[in-house]
Formats: sequence, structure tokens, C-alpha cells
Amino acid sequence: MLLGQYISMITLDKPIDKQSYLSKLPAIKYLSDNKSLSLSKNVTFFVGENGTGKSTLIESIAVAYGFNPEGGTKNFNFSTNQSHSDLWEHITLSKGKFAKDGFFLRAESFYNVASNIDEMDKQPAFSPPVINSYGGVSLHNQSHGESFLALVQNRFRGNGIYILDEPEAALSPMRLLTLIVEIDHLVKNNSQFIIATHSPILMAFPNAEILEFSQNGIKSIDYKDTEHYKVTRSFLENPNKMLNYLLND
Repeated sequence: MLLGQYISMITLDKPIDKQSYLSKLPAIKYLSDNKSLSLSKNVTFFVGENGTGKSTLIESIAVAYGFNPEGGTKNFNFSTNQSHSDLWEHITLSKGKFAKDGFFLRAESFYNVASNIDEMDKQPAFSPPVINSYGGVSLHNQSHGESFLALVQNRFRGNGIYILDEPEAALSPMRLLTLIVEIDHLVKNNSQFIIATHSPILMAFPNAEILEFSQNGIKSIDYKDTEHYKVTRSFLENPNKMLNYLLND
């Protein structure tokens, strides 16, 4: 198990311009008032409604740690669209021991990571091929879900920090269960995960901390108290009742 976090605290130590859209995000308002956010578990989930600042904050953590804004390891330096915010310049990460491995996975830009790997392998300087570390098959020659799992199963080596933004986007329920098994294996191999997700399956991971982002800020919440769990349970227990309510005038 992890003895001390690779990232244990995020602190907002440089004021945000009040004219910036960042200052309007609930998560940033919370950090502005409370200054820091502690991460005390091997696995931390950021959950909540769209627009509360989950992905913006997780992106800033990744970039402040040294990862490429579009994803990948610290060795990736490609850029297809400079769309990331400058929040990373306003935060400080409290770090523990040195991580031997790490990766930033963004569902929305994973295609660009896969393309960059293919481009690197066209250059003779890369020997053995970079793709060997990802299972040996181009990530573009697999389904989206298969390529996600190929990344986790082959490239995530343990003793590392893994920052994932909505990894459930490409995964079926069964594949999400596979991802839970892989996360457990990596946690037992001294790894830390910070994950933004909407998946009630994924956030059921044992002993994780769930941080709920809302208009009221950020708070730790029990799994069964999350809106994701309650809405999903209500729907699955009686889908016809909910659909009738939603769809009938």
C-alpha cells in the first residue's frame, strides 16, 4: 500500500483574476476561500455536476505536476490545441516521495496521444518502438475501450501517480469492472490515482475518498450519498416509472 501520497495537497497560492472565467467556477471559489484541498487516500474521485470545475482542477493538477496538458507521460510534449487554462500557474502541489511512473489520461484528447505515439514510431530515433510499452499494437487499430485498457494494462507500471479524466467514457460496464481490478493491482503496487468521473460503478472502488464538487464547494461524501448512486439506483429499480415521469406531459 502507498506510504505517503505522491500528491497530498493542492493549494491555491496565487489569486485568480476576478474577470477570469476560472473565478466563477465553484471549485475555484472553494479553493480561494479554503486555500487548499487534501488528498488522503490512494484513490480520490472528483465527482459532481458539469461546470463545477472537476476537469479544470484535475487538468491543472496534471500540468502542475509536469504532464502534457493533452495527456501522456512527462515525456510527451506535443500540442494540437492550446485549450488548457492557466490555473496550474496558480496552484502548488504538496508532494511526497518521488513517483517512478505516471500518466495523465484525458478521454477527450486520448486520440491525440495515440496519434503522437504513431508519429514518434515513424522516427528512427525511437528504438525499440514506443508502442511496445502500450501492448505492441497501435492504439488506433483498437476500439476506443480496448485502447484505454491496453494503456492501463501495459503502460501503467506501478509506483506511480495516475491522473484520469473521465476514463469511463470509452468503457462498457464489464470493462469498467476490469479497470477496477487494474486500479486495485496498481494501488497494491504503491500507486496513487486521482480520477474525475461520472461513473457510479467506478466510484464504488473500496476505501476511496469521494470529493463532491457542487455550487457549494467541495466536500467528502459517502458513496451511497452521491447523486450518481441515488439516481442510478432509482432508475434501475423502476425504469418505467422514471421514464414516464420524464417523458409524459
